[in-house]
Amino acid sequence: MANFRYTAKGMDGKLRRGAMEASGEAALQQQLKEEGLFLIDAKEASALKKHRKLSSKQLSEFCRELSTLLSSGVSIVRGLEIIADEEGLSPVTRALYLDLLSELKKGISLSEAMEQKNCFPELMLGMIRSGEGSGNIDTVMNRLSLHYERENRLKQQVQSAMTYPVVLLVMCVAVVILIVTFILPQFEELFSEMESLPIVTEMLMGASDFLVNQWYVALLAVSVLAVLLRIIVKIPKVRYGMDSVKVHIPVVGKLNKVIYTARFARTLSSLYSSGMPIASALQTAGDTVGNVYVQAQFEQVIAMVRSGIPLSQALREVDGFLRKLSSSILVGEESGRLDSMLDSIALTMEEEAEAATKRLVTMLEPVLICIMALLVGFIIVAVMLPIYESYNAIEGAA
Repeated sequence: MANFRYTAKGMDGKLRRGAMEASGEAALQQQLKEEGLFLIDAKEASALKKHRKLSSKQLSEFCRELSTLLSSGVSIVRGLEIIADEEGLSPVTRALYLDLLSELKKGISLSEAMEQKNCFPELMLGMIRSGEGSGNIDTVMNRLSLHYERENRLKQQVQSAMTYPVVLLVMCVAVVILIVTFILPQFEELFSEMESLPIVTEMLMGASDFLVNQWYVALLAVSVLAVLLRIIVKIPKVRYGMDSVKVHIPVVGKLNKVIYTARFARTLSSLYSSGMPIASALQTAGDTVGNVYVQAQFEQVIAMVRSGIPLSQALREVDGFLRKLSSSILVGEESGRLDSMLDSIALTMEEEAEAATKRLVTMLEPVLICIMALLVGFIIVAVMLPIYESYNAIEGAA
């Protein structure tokens, strides 16, 4: 059985894209026919050339340049030729653009060509499909450039804010390893002359001896533990439980809600403004939240919206978003300006998300300092306690 990515047309004349397993193209055509779809194009997934996913910065630059060229009256094919020929592009990125250009010259649409490369986000693909259908792809590309520019700016702020906590954590680990493997062994001869040692000292000296003589076992154990944790975290039920804790934990949960709300509001604003139907926009926006617990609730939200329930009321039921989102959307629904209200709330929530992210990172600093102080304090106490006890014994004997 092979996995095919296909483009088909339904009885209503609308194009459908997806993936399906079949023994061959003929079998795929028959399976789609049974579902009321007529195959237009199919490619085996293994035959599609895979590229590395682009960063938010690269996506923003690509969308901005293509938007400018399209607004100037340049065709998509010519625009991609100009972008692919620019100086400073990495060989990998240039190869991707040239592959897109090759597909476009075959008569394939931009969204379909990008989908085949498996390196563009679903949000981008959905908005470009909508822009191709409405004929305002230059406007859509401009909105996408702004969207990924803001996303990149937020990532840069997080990375910048995380620099100090990461350096502090590395220093903490390095100091503990230095003390345990180089300094503590100097006290081994002194401690061996004592009749008995406190339990904490025995534990610390045992750990020191293990790390000095069997460091490879410790390294292997840490590696195995890291791999196991990565596997466990990927288990759906575990991931769901962890993501649920992220929105309910005191203090941090409130900050996470701000970040998730801002991310959803910006994505929904971009999709809805590009002309995408609200149900499809909700599905795509929900997938970009980055929290499985919140994403799982969107099946009910979409069902409620399709049944005629207002969007503001449906989103009010989502556990993981701030109530401010549904209240703002309600105002937009009542005034008939939902698109502008979504854009306004997205800007507001992004500012709050930036502040929330800084607060989250700021909270890490004192926590790491306290952990470092406790570890070093424990080591000092464990070393000084037997020495102090031996001095007391000498004074008592005297």
